[in-house]
Amino acid sequence: MGQQRVLYGYWRSSAAYRVRIALNLKGLPYEHKAVHLLNHGGEQHQPDFQALNPQELVPCLVDDGQVFTQSMAIMEYLDETHPEPPLLPSVPAGRARVRALSQVISCDLHPLGNLRVLQYLTAQLGADDAGKGVWSRHWISLGLQALEAMLAGNVATGRFCHGDSPGMADACLVPQVYNAVRWKLPMDDYPTINRIHEACQELQAFQKAAPEAQPDAPTAA
Repeated sequence: MGQQRVLYGYWRSSAAYRVRIALNLKGLPYEHKAVHLLNHGGEQHQPDFQALNPQELVPCLVDDGQVFTQSMAIMEYLDETHPEPPLLPSVPAGRARVRALSQVISCDLHPLGNLRVLQYLTAQLGADDAGKGVWSRHWISLGLQALEAMLAGNVATGRFCHGDSPGMADACLVPQVYNAVRWKLPMDDYPTINRIHEACQELQAFQKAAPEAQPDAPTAA
């Protein structure tokens, strides 16, 4: 019997969210272990988790006795070890396109709204909630504008970001739309993104990965 697959994450972490989607798309079972990013000064800073990931960030996947960090690397690892269904296209040009779409979010857009960035804005620069909202909407809108143009202007875009099957780019897109809505960014200017997001939300793999569906999500009062 193989060792258990464990995903360390936080219910509202965008990076953990995209890995949950990838695991669900591939039908891979896993144990969820919550790392609360706010309790006790942030459980990601505790020595036991720091030993797993010196960056003190989620997600962190333990699979077959090995530790994997960085959501993009984790998704590529899952695609290489469990090829079906694929998260990346088979042809090099398609793979490059999907990686580019994914990295617009994971490398350029999402890090600017990361919890530690927002905490720095508050603690060191004196930003209040309104200021954090302005910051978040600014960077999210810039990223989504570029992504909308990349998707709307390419014949490779189908029902999903690339073709008619969900993949890595969709796993990145859906959590970012969740963040956009959370920060009250108007979404009318992104019709292609909205259409793809709606198609993803019809799938159980995305529904099960939603933040509110996680065991560590706050319960309604």
